[in-house]
Amino acid sequence: MKKFLVLLITLFTSFPLWAGEETCGIRNYAFENGESISYTIFYSVIGIYVNAGTANFTTSLEKLNNKDVYHVVGTGSSNPSYDWIFKVRDRYETFFDTATLQPYKFIRNVDEGGYKTYENVTFNPHTNTAITTQGVYKVPNCIQDVLSAIYYARNINFNGYHIDDKIPFNMFLDNQVYPLYIRYLGKEVIKTKYGKFRAIKFRPLLVKGTIFTGGEKMTVWVSDDANHIPLRIESPIVVGSVKVDMMQYRNLRYSLSSLLSFN
Repeated sequence: MKKFLVLLITLFTSFPLWAGEETCGIRNYAFENGESISYTIFYSVIGIYVNAGTANFTTSLEKLNNKDVYHVVGTGSSNPSYDWIFKVRDRYETFFDTATLQPYKFIRNVDEGGYKTYENVTFNPHTNTAITTQGVYKVPNCIQDVLSAIYYARNINFNGYHIDDKIPFNMFLDNQVYPLYIRYLGKEVIKTKYGKFRAIKFRPLLVKGTIFTGGEKMTVWVSDDANHIPLRIESPIVVGSVKVDMMQYRNLRYSLSSLLSFN
């Protein structure tokens, strides 16, 4: 089974990145030091969703090799009541440049049902390489890891697209570069477990794997305000379906003006 938090991160990284020279060095206007966002993961087999786990993403301002970086930590865990079935304790970290939002380091440390793995990736933007525990890999300009991509994409100007536009991006994961795209579907009002929001809607192209069947079957909504935080993700999987809802936030850079009402 694919990693528990990779599943969640894959959901979040399925909204747009522009692949190309024009977006290298995009500035951050969407988030700031101290931000924290929490999510609940729901799973369904017969149409009834159960609370299966949680995830949290935090952002801090730090130094890495004398460079100013944002340090983002993503953690995911199964609910204790399900630990006897499949215990999950995952931790992902990324360090990316505060000025260019390009990643310097990515760390993955997961423990899932007794399966444990550790990965440490160093990105060199000058040589366009990614150095992992398995070797050195050539990567294209503006490459993102699965976690830095979330924060990079939050700074995209979504107003420049039309419905059904395809937006390509490149992501490095498991020692491979994945050329992917999302299909922009416009804006709509959605109701989540947290409340009712004005949202931006997308459908990503997914790589076929052990969890997802591939194609454009996942739907992603992000807040239609200056924060661009993921609000809800829905997708069928090989067995059943998943739904992920934002449930708590702290220290957003702007007010969550897309929120129309609470539940």
